[in-house]
Amino acid sequence: MSDDVPALVRMRALMLSDMGLDTGDERAPWRAAAARWFAGRMPLSDEFAAFLVEDPELGVVACAVGACDAHAPSPANPSGLHGHVSNVSTDPRRRRLGHARACVDALLTWFEQETRVAVVSLNATGDGAGLYESFGFAPPRHPSLQLRILGPSA
Repeated sequence: MSDDVPALVRMRALMLSDMGLDTGDERAPWRAAAARWFAGRMPLSDEFAAFLVEDPELGVVACAVGACDAHAPSPANPSGLHGHVSNVSTDPRRRRLGHARACVDALLTWFEQETRVAVVSLNATGDGAGLYESFGFAPPRHPSLQLRILGPSA
């Protein structure tokens, strides 16, 4: 729902801050870009999902987001669809209550029952690795590498 967009941006800022990134204040340009990104994907229920936990006192206190990406099909993944888990975050005042686990569980159920995804990946922090491993996530057979390209607007 588009009503969830501000909460998803807020929870993303919390997650990124916990990862050591300077997220700036509420006017930081990335926040508006993230809001547009979430708003644009919310209607795409066959390739995007967001699960949130709302606390009566604090509002949204946990979330997990999933998106499907089209890749070339392979014998191990005939649909070519890959799932990606992101934006897993819990408000520090409500951590260790199972909220992130519930969001990730709902997201993985969505991938399994509502999409043709055969592979799901994520980037884990040290704090989150145990949660993801409990769901069966493991390092990929072939290591993931990254190259950061500074384009013209960087």
